[in-house]
Amino acid sequence: MATSNKCQSCGMPLKADPKGGGSNADGSLSHEYCSYCYVNGAFVNPDMNMEEMKALVVEKLRERGFPRFVASFFAGGLDRLKRWK
Repeated sequence: MATSNKCQSCGMPLKADPKGGGSNADGSLSHEYCSYCYVNGAFVNPDMNMEEMKALVVEKLRERGFPRFVASFFAGGLDRLKRWK
């Protein structure tokens, strides 16, 4: 059962994930984290801090054509996600 509609690490909508979500240690689909952040029950970048994730989110959104202020707005909400609490 999905607990959220977005990745609890980067904030990406899970419906935008080509794999539908990350993978848990048992191989099942994660309903909390995307496949870019979470594979086989572990974070892809376990040492990444929230500021680094914010910078990555802004960079990826800018690559997709979002204005910087919009990208920064979305990245500003990371502190409300499970990984960063």
